[in-house]
Amino acid sequence: MSRNAEATKARIFQAATTEFAEHGIAGARVDRIARQAQANKQLIYAYFGSKDALFTAVLEAAMAELAAEVPIDGEDLPGYVDRLAAYHSANPHVLRLLMWESLERGDSGVAAESERAEHYRDKVDAVRQAQDNGKVTGAIDPGMLVLLALGTISWPLAVPQLRRLILGETKVDDLRSASREAVRRLTDPT
Repeated sequence: MSRNAEATKARIFQAATTEFAEHGIAGARVDRIARQAQANKQLIYAYFGSKDALFTAVLEAAMAELAAEVPIDGEDLPGYVDRLAAYHSANPHVLRLLMWESLERGDSGVAAESERAEHYRDKVDAVRQAQDNGKVTGAIDPGMLVLLALGTISWPLAVPQLRRLILGETKVDDLRSASREAVRRLTDPT
């Protein structure tokens, strides 16, 4: 692929990321993506095949980047939650893409499902190992502990209206601190 073609594909990808985060799969418009990317609409189909395939590529890339940027430390789940909060604060499009995937695809058609499942199994295994080594205490199933750790920060960031209704006007730093403390208590209830 030529340098110009790579640059065009990168612009399309960036424009698609923004479009899908704002409008979801059904609401996204290939015309807007092409206009924003300053690219020919036919190139989008040539590079990605379909709007749905482009969404899948965007979400797969977002999830791969998240996994690489915020690895879990099974012995320090509160620290993991803190790093996850920082990542999502800097990259709010990732949670929006995940919400759109859930809303529009439900539990089927999960992008890169086998890779993501393996990634989450690795997280659970890291927590299980920390429990086995006595570094994490409490009797919570390691899978549930990972899910709770993710949820304590991701859900309030994904649904800010619910966060505001329950917690009032809460700064993200305060939310990070409260989430970190909640997970600390889950992992060390003493």
